[in-house]
Amino acid sequence: MTGQSKKQLGKKVSGGNTLAEDVAPLLGALRQIISDSRQQVLRSVDVVQVQTYWHVGQHILEFEQGGAQRAAYGQRLLPQLGQALSAEFGRGFDATNLRHMRGFYQAFPIRDALRRELSWTHYRLLLRVNSDEARQWYVQEAAAQNWSTRALERQIGSLYYERLLLSQDKAAVTVEAQTNLAALDQSPRAFVRDPVMLEFLGLADTGRLLEAKLETALMDKLQHFLMELGKGFAFVARQQRISTETQDFYIDLVFYNYLLKCFVLIDLKTGPLTHQDVGQMDMYVRMYDDLRRGEDDNPTVGILLCGSKDKSVVRYSVLNGSEQLFASKYRLVLPSEEDLRLELQRDREEIEAHQDLRGEGNDGSKT
Repeated sequence: MTGQSKKQLGKKVSGGNTLAEDVAPLLGALRQIISDSRQQVLRSVDVVQVQTYWHVGQHILEFEQGGAQRAAYGQRLLPQLGQALSAEFGRGFDATNLRHMRGFYQAFPIRDALRRELSWTHYRLLLRVNSDEARQWYVQEAAAQNWSTRALERQIGSLYYERLLLSQDKAAVTVEAQTNLAALDQSPRAFVRDPVMLEFLGLADTGRLLEAKLETALMDKLQHFLMELGKGFAFVARQQRISTETQDFYIDLVFYNYLLKCFVLIDLKTGPLTHQDVGQMDMYVRMYDDLRRGEDDNPTVGILLCGSKDKSVVRYSVLNGSEQLFASKYRLVLPSEEDLRLELQRDREEIEAHQDLRGEGNDGSKT
């Protein structure tokens, strides 16, 4: 703490006592009350969410097992249910998540055995464990050790249970696992930044809560730029979620181009572009083709933008072996790399200049 900060803490308050002497115990007590209350709210919502998804999975599975007539629905059931439920209750109940709920009920058929200490994200991670014995062991350990979802994911990914089972020195394996967990951030998740919970509660625009201010402003302008381009772009979604069996991903901007008859995915990185970013966009394109692309649609296009100050990089990703077939047509409709780079650069400079002016206006020493 700096000398200035210490002086501020030592300022006199009513009665002539210092803030540290008079208020610190009260401040500590209030912090504890608020922190405990937030945890109770989180725990309560977690419990209700887990039980709700368990019941949804139960009803779906029992319906599917209700005879040959119901079995005829086959693969059409979950997409139909997902379309109806997500229209009414939000994207937390789309076909992908309904599939998770059905798998959840299958893996944990006894409702009373569900642990109140574990959230839906915990259970989603547990679904990737194939062995019933290993899954139950992770359940007990996660609840007893109060593992965060990151901690549970790390333990499953490092095959902690399997290594313990095979090791002759179990104590050493345990110490190593505890050391690795100590490096993780164990702070409680921020409620308003949990998109899975927000979707369960039906709160809108959950993805926007994940965006930084600069990123939000850049996407606003980029969305407007593409719509004004007049080359067949129709806006589909912002921060659209696509899911694997255990993870959720959010695509910054999704368009459909009716001239190309394909989806166009755009992901914006405000920092330097990495090979992981390129690989992630390729994954987005593949997943989108599998999950959203229609029979008459052309291959999905992914555009990865890097808006760092020194350089703006644009990468296109067109997969499924159709690069040559559609490349010339894409070039006629999609903005060029140079157009996107210049637009992104202009937008960033404009936003930062506006922020600088606003900062000067708030400073009494400047005009």
